Amino acid sequence: MIKMIKKILKRILQILVLLLIVVNLFVILSGRFYLYKGIYNTYLHGRSGPSIYDRDAFSFKTLKKSDDVYKWIEKGNQLSLSVDDEKFITNLKGSSFLVFKNDSLVFEKYWNGHQKNSVSNSFSAAKTFVSLLIGIAVGEGKIKSLDEKVSVFIPEFKEKGKNKITIRHLLMMSSGLDWEESGKNPLSENAESYYGTDLYGLVTRQKSIEAPGKRFNYQSGNSQILGFIIEKATGKGLSEYAYEKIWSQIGTEHDAYWTLDKENGDEKAFCCLYGTSRDFARLGKLILQNGKWNEKQIVPLEFMKELIVNPAMKTDEGIKNYRYGLHIWTYLGENNPVYYCRGILGQYIITIPNENLIIVRTGEERMKNVVENKNPFKIGHPGDLFRYISIGKKMVK
Repeated sequence: MIKMIKKILKRILQILVLLLIVVNLFVILSGRFYLYKGIYNTYLHGRSGPSIYDRDAFSFKTLKKSDDVYKWIEKGNQLSLSVDDEKFITNLKGSSFLVFKNDSLVFEKYWNGHQKNSVSNSFSAAKTFVSLLIGIAVGEGKIKSLDEKVSVFIPEFKEKGKNKITIRHLLMMSSGLDWEESGKNPLSENAESYYGTDLYGLVTRQKSIEAPGKRFNYQSGNSQILGFIIEKATGKGLSEYAYEKIWSQIGTEHDAYWTLDKENGDEKAFCCLYGTSRDFARLGKLILQNGKWNEKQIVPLEFMKELIVNPAMKTDEGIKNYRYGLHIWTYLGENNPVYYCRGILGQYIITIPNENLIIVRTGEERMKNVVENKNPFKIGHPGDLFRYISIGKKMVK
């Protein structure tokens, strides 16, 4: 019996060694060295994917907090979640849930060691932040218009097919590039952009596979290209421009951090802006106020109006695009528009203008997108979004 067990263990060890050799050969021959970093920061840490607390696994740049902190009106956190609502949030590994009405912090709660001053990854919620910076650059004349060709700023886009792509196409998520948007495939561009060390090379190697402006096809590569356009147009690094034009202007009370592809490298514009939940709410307030802060129009009003309009194009379900503006998610059901930023693990900055309501939720899981639904307005939105909206509305009643 003992001999048999030893034989089995030996066989398992041989298989593991062989598998390790094969994986290493694949990485070396394919040049996908980012896989080493990905494996180390996921499976060797007991996870199958990124975490909201990955900041220190990468180099990063710091966006200093505002000199003039905006203070929410706090009346004491006397409200509480129902048992069912709290269970819903915690089952999806929620780390924070905050509700703001007018200028007041109505409700705030944290879980799993996350606190008021804890920073976490916004993931793709950062995409909307990048879009606002594009709007500012247009307002300053650094970019002539949203219909300016990408090739004006990135020469690699002068190639056939890509020469037709405009900044607007990138904002619409309709560039027609061959980027694979996958949170599970370790060989996808998404994985390489997160763990790799050459973002500029990655996005400029993308090929045009369909005419731009025809189909909504969500791709993080579009956001990364926008980040490079901001740098080329303004002559400033993305973090520097973001701090100067927005982060320092909206009363933030904590430093933010933007992770890079390598030391002294490029910001991951498609994700990876780390901040506190309260500061994310300040971004929400900027959106809620149509780009205005303390009587100062930070983001041009004309751009803010375009931001929330759904470009006329089809989605993969073959329906009209009701879900996405210019790098912001839109839910237009119930005659009460909701505009929100969202990240892959359930990061939400939700704004409901008609009710002057902001809801911030951070955590490590989210529900799948609604695909089959008789209401076309709900298709493409995660199921948990509607629960968070419901909870937030209950809090202010």
